[in-house]
Amino acid sequence: MAQPEDTHLVEEHRTTTVEQGRFCLARCCCGWRGPARRARSLARTDAEGHTENTPLA
Repeated sequence: MAQPEDTHLVEEHRTTTVEQGRFCLARCCCGWRGPARRARSLARTDAEGHTENTPLA
């Protein structure tokens, strides 16, 4: 039997950037992950877009 996905109820989205080898990606406390980017600035832009465009639970 498949387990339901964990859903995280958050009051605010807190994002960070994480380096993985030559790539950087954005992550959020709600479980969201952005695509791997070579430029840190693009990962930060992904994170900003997530916080602006995702409603709070």
